[in-house]
Amino acid sequence: MTDGNIGAGLPPAFLRTGSSSFSDFAASVAPNVLPTSRHGGDGAGALAPHGTTIVAATFPGGVVMAGDRRATMGNLIAQRDIEKVYPADEYSIIGIAGAAGIAVEMVGLFQVELEHYEKLEGAPLSLVGKANRLATMIRQNLPLAMQGLIVVPLFAGWDRAISAGRIFSYDATGGRYEEHAFFSVGSGSSFARGSLKKLYRPDLDAQGAALAVIQALYDAADDDSATGGPDLTRGIYPVVMVASADGVERFADTDVAAMVNRVVEARMQHPDGPRAALT
Repeated sequence: MTDGNIGAGLPPAFLRTGSSSFSDFAASVAPNVLPTSRHGGDGAGALAPHGTTIVAATFPGGVVMAGDRRATMGNLIAQRDIEKVYPADEYSIIGIAGAAGIAVEMVGLFQVELEHYEKLEGAPLSLVGKANRLATMIRQNLPLAMQGLIVVPLFAGWDRAISAGRIFSYDATGGRYEEHAFFSVGSGSSFARGSLKKLYRPDLDAQGAALAVIQALYDAADDDSATGGPDLTRGIYPVVMVASADGVERFADTDVAAMVNRVVEARMQHPDGPRAALT
């Protein structure tokens, strides 16, 4: 193939210089592939599987995020082993809560969005830039959110500009908020945050932060029926990931199982969990 034939079979839109946003490009070329092109209809949210709960906590060397494995559809368990925590790119993590199908599609689009930007610009987005791109994608989902198909992710990562882990939360309209120390989203989020208020310490290491978020998920499952606790009989445990200066890494299932077993054994003696000091 000669240089003159490069791209000869592609539509003109594929060859034009434009935005570095893949979602903007897809919206102009093939809008039907975007999650926001779906039409839910009245009551669609009640029929769609929903995922909960996601928890994140920072520590001096980065940030840890974990999610339970249950998806619900009304009063039914739609899936017992859904994964709700994913690497967004080399240094960031995204966890999903809300309408599971739309959320998983949004995660895939967000991953491509970040990769597309880096290929066009020759450099990755800053962590705040990534958080802003995700806010835009959530805002584009607002028509579906109004029909009950709400997606509210939790985003976290290692900010190389300031050498620290950071957490960003969102509302259904795309509002972005930076959280400090720890945060949680999903139906069990209030119980998880209440647990972390007692367990979190700023001097935790990665292992300690992982154990704290697993404890928080256990407490959420204890009070929220939509949040799944660890399933020891099936070997289903939370997904736990850490973002640090070394990149994003998923805790091995064996390591998570060991931490879960520690939590469960301790709960046999104290069902309400570890007790924090009063001072």
